[in-house]
Amino acid sequence: MRLPALIASSAMLIATASVAHDDVQNHMVRARMAHMEMIAQHTKTLGTMAKGATAFDPRTANDALATIAASAKDIPDYFEDPATDPKSEARPDIWENWDRFSAMSLALARASDTKIAVADDLRPALAQIGAACRACHESYRD
Repeated sequence: MRLPALIASSAMLIATASVAHDDVQNHMVRARMAHMEMIAQHTKTLGTMAKGATAFDPRTANDALATIAASAKDIPDYFEDPATDPKSEARPDIWENWDRFSAMSLALARASDTKIAVADDLRPALAQIGAACRACHESYRD
């Protein structure tokens, strides 16, 4: 995705996450934070179903998984510009190890690229998603 299109497509994400990231001055950092927050929200949707806090709904689960998979593929686009901001949690290692960082986003995409038919299928899928998120955050997020 080209940078101007990326910024334009991020407008809605930024609007929904703007309250949480009001003090982030750099628009690129704000866009990437909103994108990552959107992935987190869909992961939380899956988590509440896996815990039984909300009823399992295969359509909602599959929509969340599809959104995570598609969004994970876009993660490198949001980090292509090594923009910084005092509120950013992104480590400089992202740009020093770009190929590894990009591969980790694809690992998240692969982990979430599945269809869930019954609630019992959700826990293994969520475990793989969590492991992919955790691995990247441990390496590249403060």
